[in-house]
Amino acid sequence: MYYVYMVRCKDNSLYTGWTTDPKRRTKQHNEGKGAKYTCSKRPVKLVYVEETSTKQEAMRREYAIKQLRKVEKEDICKNWLDEKNK
Repeated sequence: MYYVYMVRCKDNSLYTGWTTDPKRRTKQHNEGKGAKYTCSKRPVKLVYVEETSTKQEAMRREYAIKQLRKVEKEDICKNWLDEKNK
């Protein structure tokens, strides 16, 4: 399985990526081994995960999320967290 994920950075920005293991990837971001963007914005917290069946699907979804406005990304994260906490 492949996953699209968003992490919230220390400066409250959101970073979107794809991976095969969201928890491991979040740990990498927090260790400074993630994307350049998150290196100076640690710590990060996992705030959204979406499962896909193929790498191509994950990459397409990552791109689509990155095209959204921040308010739209915030809505996605809020809805996911609300569902997760039910």
